[in-house]
Amino acid sequence: MTKTWFSSALLAGLVLAGSSFLGAGSASAQVTHTSELGLGLGATNYKGELSPQYQLQNNRPALTIFYRRDVSVPVTLRGGFTAGFLRANDANVTGANGGVPPVQDYRQASMKGGVAEVSGVVEYNFLDYHRRSDQNRVHLTPYLFIGLAGFYASTTTESQNPALQPSFNRKGSRLGFAVPAGVGLKVALSQHFNVGAEIGARKTFTDQLDHLSDQDPFLVNPHDQDWYYYNGISVSYTFYKIRCPTPYSRNKGLLK
Repeated sequence: MTKTWFSSALLAGLVLAGSSFLGAGSASAQVTHTSELGLGLGATNYKGELSPQYQLQNNRPALTIFYRRDVSVPVTLRGGFTAGFLRANDANVTGANGGVPPVQDYRQASMKGGVAEVSGVVEYNFLDYHRRSDQNRVHLTPYLFIGLAGFYASTTTESQNPALQPSFNRKGSRLGFAVPAGVGLKVALSQHFNVGAEIGARKTFTDQLDHLSDQDPFLVNPHDQDWYYYNGISVSYTFYKIRCPTPYSRNKGLLK
């Protein structure tokens, strides 16, 4: 389910972003550029060996700070830093009969730790969010985003099964790359203040967030890489920059 959703968001984001940049020339007439500085609160989550599906009970507190800048009417570039906690437990996995599946019941493994991320993404806005000359209407837009992130994860995995503890009890850290993609909604409360909400998945290229990929293949799935998520709400402040028309920017004397 996650892979299908992520693939759809990835394809849509690439198509929309590409078409936006190809048509950016028509948006160059936009005189006022905006940028935003914001802060968000939310939750990070993990999907992997110890949590084969997204589980709400695995949500842990997270914080993000970001900077946005519009480059055309539909396209916004965003850079951000996000940090949050991760956790998962075999005991929370539900099998077909409603109980804990046999493998998870035998492993009795759990993981806890945290992740920090630096990311750069492209947002595609479906509505004209930046131009706010009409103060009588609500300024909002849903958006898609996709980009690239570098992350640092530090986690500890333990088993309550004494027979597995020598090999399952591990801790360590890892640097890696991820592809963030997701959807969001942002609303301008006033000329300067905005609120937003976002749901995003991070596709990693490692199966070692939980330190289990090299265990007995009868006890783990070594062919499924790990994911992490950030979902949250944000508040941001908008800055405006009025671009000088080309004839005046080339000849400042015309402004005297």
